[in-house]
Amino acid sequence: MKQVIECVPNFSEGEDMEVIRRITDQIESVEGVKLLDVDPGRATNRTVVTFVGSPEQVMEAAFQAVKMASEIIDMSRHSGEHPRFGATDVCPLVPVSGISMEETVKYAHQLAERIGSEIGIPVYCYENAALSEKRKNLATVRSGEYEGLKEKLANPEWKPDFGPAEFVPRTGAIAVGARDFLVAYNINLNTTSTRRANGIAFDVRERGRTKREGDPITGKIVKNSDGKPVMIPGSLKEVKAIGWFIKEYGVAQISMNLTNISVTPVHVAFDEVCKSADSRGIRVTGSELVGLVPLNAMLEAGRYFLKKQKRSTGVSDSELIKIAVKSMGLDELGPFDPHEKIIEYQLKKGEGKGLVDMTLAAFMEETASESPTPGGGSVSAYMGAVGAALATMVANLSSHKRGWDDRWEEFSEWAERGKAIQERLLQLVDEDTRAFNDIMAAFGLPKKSAGEQETRKAAIEAATLHAIEVPFDVMNMAYAGFEVAGAMAETGNPNSVSDAGVGALALHACIEGAWLNVKINAIDLNEHPEVVRMLQEGEELRHRASSRKSAVIDLVNQKFIS
Repeated sequence: MKQVIECVPNFSEGEDMEVIRRITDQIESVEGVKLLDVDPGRATNRTVVTFVGSPEQVMEAAFQAVKMASEIIDMSRHSGEHPRFGATDVCPLVPVSGISMEETVKYAHQLAERIGSEIGIPVYCYENAALSEKRKNLATVRSGEYEGLKEKLANPEWKPDFGPAEFVPRTGAIAVGARDFLVAYNINLNTTSTRRANGIAFDVRERGRTKREGDPITGKIVKNSDGKPVMIPGSLKEVKAIGWFIKEYGVAQISMNLTNISVTPVHVAFDEVCKSADSRGIRVTGSELVGLVPLNAMLEAGRYFLKKQKRSTGVSDSELIKIAVKSMGLDELGPFDPHEKIIEYQLKKGEGKGLVDMTLAAFMEETASESPTPGGGSVSAYMGAVGAALATMVANLSSHKRGWDDRWEEFSEWAERGKAIQERLLQLVDEDTRAFNDIMAAFGLPKKSAGEQETRKAAIEAATLHAIEVPFDVMNMAYAGFEVAGAMAETGNPNSVSDAGVGALALHACIEGAWLNVKINAIDLNEHPEVVRMLQEGEELRHRASSRKSAVIDLVNQKFIS
């Protein structure tokens, strides 16, 4: 999966849009970065900017934005209602897809170090990126704000994690962090009562409600030994919630901030509110996602609701998203367009169309054209993807075959495995073409001087090695598909056994075709250690694949006899 992170820097300027534009121009100047939102606030004199991309791209865009802010925002003249201590006040990185929090923390530290050393701003790391426990909480790190920063920096206990321990009046300090994705999520109720909506919100939010003596609403507030109200925790961790009435829609809502969707995902929050509402005689009618959501959050929700129905979860992403939308009523107040609401789909908008985006007819015609791409490598990968898809189809059909209800999880697991294989092979369709184009680009490099010749030679070798690795990966991925096809031929829906057989044949054709591409690309590099290894392993895999294909076809033919 492609690595995607989000960055949500807060800049201490909310009135002068020319200043904000100059900062966001720096962000948009980095190729591959997608600017998602710019939210200025006059009262707070603060602007929240959201952008996404690959880790390296986001790091560069964040650095350039912080650098520009340090040049055009003067903190000595700043005032606003929101706590702040720097021109770029906070700069959190958020893992979206294909990347762990641990990896994101490393990027946050790299960004913090670069800001401190190259721009000369005192940098504190917070949340998951904190280098000490007492600096984990942003409020603690920012205590004293800009006005108390000079004194704070003079205290050895508050030496910055990166950058100078000196007060810079113009820029102040910056907090760089890594945190989980925050989702703003509203759940609609069939009531107009804000009080009842708040009751539900207090049931589920982590903070819960104030403990009272006797009557839970009018009773005397119970206080602890410090004189502070005792709280009864709610049922959901990492959730903030409140009830309110939305005049525009004429209904009350539970307005929630899910501050860590790995702890409390969207679908869990939805179901928990449903339970609380039902206990109060209120019904949930739908919900809405405010802003963007990671793809995986929607896929998890789709799988969750399918499992509740005892249906296979190894279906397409589009089907999982559809199930999630309908199950949570995300389209009640307006259309839910995945291409507008899902971060990864937003990122794809700026990308060109690939081979896998073509119709079957267009792909065939492009293959038959005078262009050398797509060639046998891409076609082989596509054959493998279709073969794995057939095996996945048999698993999905088997999961809801009449009389096999107690086996739905078994076949759902097979379908999930088949889906993963077909999706990876589909990615390799375009990767094979890109690998060929990289070779052509390397051969086109200048070669007049000795230095240029060495650079060209190294580029050709690297591109050729990659062009061998891609079909080799295709072979291995397709081979993994035999396990699914074989299982479906043996234990799957007998009415679809021929489909499992055709799937095995397509997987075998994929492997043979990819092997031809490995060999032709290896001609001029056959003494390279990695190429020698791939040629040896590829030859062995070919023979094993032939045996696996024959075994599956034998199983299929036996079913015809029986």
